[in-house]
Amino acid sequence: MLELRPSCEGCGKTLPPDANDAMICSFECTFCEVCALTALRNVCPNCGGNFQHRPIRPAAMRQKHPASSERHAVGIDEASHAAFFARYRDIAASER
Repeated sequence: MLELRPSCEGCGKTLPPDANDAMICSFECTFCEVCALTALRNVCPNCGGNFQHRPIRPAAMRQKHPASSERHAVGIDEASHAAFFARYRDIAASER
């Protein structure tokens, strides 16, 4: 089950469980849409995967299965990500 992490790991923006701009990779690294698509250019800095919009858990189910309240470290090392991005920029997400 998805943790529904509460914030962007890039800029620290709060991302409530019903946020329309929350994006995740397959390991559930969580970023806001601006960080995921602009700063990171759709390449997760942790795993090299791509991002998809995080699904929204219905409110009734959030009562039974609440979202995580644990915030993760914030920040993007731009120099490190540039080198990481260079490895993946020309490879389709399905082939990484």
